[in-house]
Amino acid sequence: MSKQGIKIATIGGGSSYTPELMEGFIKRYNELPIREIWLVDIEEGREKLEIVGEMARRMWAASPYDVEIHLTMDREEALKDADFVTTQFRVGQLNARIRDERIPLSYGMMGQETNGAGGIFKALRTIPIILEIVEEMKRLCPNAWLINFTNPAGMVTEAIVRYGKWEKVIGLCNVPIGAMMKEPNLIGETLNDLTYKFAGLNHFHWHKVIDKFGEDVTPKIIDKMFEADAGIPVNIHNVPFFKEQLVQMNMIPCGYHRYYYRQEEMLDFALEEFATIGTRAQQVKQTEAELFELYKDPKLDYKPEQLSKRGGAHYSDAACESIASIYANKKTHIVVSTQNKGAVPDLPPECVVEVSAYIGAAGALPIAFGSLEPAEKGWLQLMKNMELCICKAAVTGDYGMLLQAFTINPLIPAGATAKTVMDELLLAHKKFLPKFVAKIEELEASGVTIKDEISRSLV
Repeated sequence: MSKQGIKIATIGGGSSYTPELMEGFIKRYNELPIREIWLVDIEEGREKLEIVGEMARRMWAASPYDVEIHLTMDREEALKDADFVTTQFRVGQLNARIRDERIPLSYGMMGQETNGAGGIFKALRTIPIILEIVEEMKRLCPNAWLINFTNPAGMVTEAIVRYGKWEKVIGLCNVPIGAMMKEPNLIGETLNDLTYKFAGLNHFHWHKVIDKFGEDVTPKIIDKMFEADAGIPVNIHNVPFFKEQLVQMNMIPCGYHRYYYRQEEMLDFALEEFATIGTRAQQVKQTEAELFELYKDPKLDYKPEQLSKRGGAHYSDAACESIASIYANKKTHIVVSTQNKGAVPDLPPECVVEVSAYIGAAGALPIAFGSLEPAEKGWLQLMKNMELCICKAAVTGDYGMLLQAFTINPLIPAGATAKTVMDELLLAHKKFLPKFVAKIEELEASGVTIKDEISRSLV
């Protein structure tokens, strides 16, 4: 890696999150001397790339630093000799997410971006593309680090390590950051005086907190989080956990655990939105359109406050800090998806987990958490094995393996309806699932169609 100025390639450069990425790099320039940034997208994203690319140039022009911003549709050109590659793409854009949410909900089943049937199909679309990128990196920038915050980040990182055979990768999520930003205030502390320990999977982790005197203050935070904002992501409906359950486990579950611990209430809320104002993806589509109108303003040269409503705030900042930590060997504590290596003994060491880790020149060094109690251990092992089924299905196109993932997913009632939802999602995403084409054509020939009118219109 050159110490004379680094090259960063961002796959999915036309994302609405790119201004936050630029902001993070600008504020860290003194420790992360960037020479050039390449923003890459596909033809369907050209307009957004040009809009956000011009804004990125304005942001750097308003800074004291001379950094070249390149916009391209040529991924290989961007990857050549890159020092870091960040990935923030969405295969099929927001219309694919709308189908992921609406098709299950049309059958009374949870439709969500990274959980349930929708999360499975987001992984199916994404994993083949990330593995293509990895193969290109092997040829064009074999010494680069891959910093992934494309969702579902844990499964994508698992596929990179397991099937791409690429270990210079870190997966990131904004959820732990939200917790660490909000929780200290609940008990009158600062983050610097607390030690956080996370363990689990992406969007399915738990954490404990220790103060500067070595006291476990997790119970204090649990008590206070029922009175004030504890950092729940804006995209998750705030159904309270059952306090007795949290007290018993003496750990704080991530916001996404609501889909599992309060499944009934979360499904009811999702169905209500589905029937009235539209799913979360439909709402986000409007928010994103408003953001890009802002980004067109030739006077705008800073990240607008409205970006915080998008639901993924702090993803990009986590990426910037991870890159700076690797480059300067800072050994910063960051919660990442990385190989387990014994940090969570309840899973094999080669599995990807989401844990507290020290990030430096050697990458992520996971911090040991220890074994979980039976309830949490059961959840963890079920969810990890479901992820492994999904990854294998994405790589092989094995319909039976995909059905296995649907069958064991806790948000999908197993049976004929689940198979119907799966088949409709296969049809809806045919363009992005080449490994399943033969099965999809068989389903089409048998008369399978998409029930939800809006989803059908977006195909």
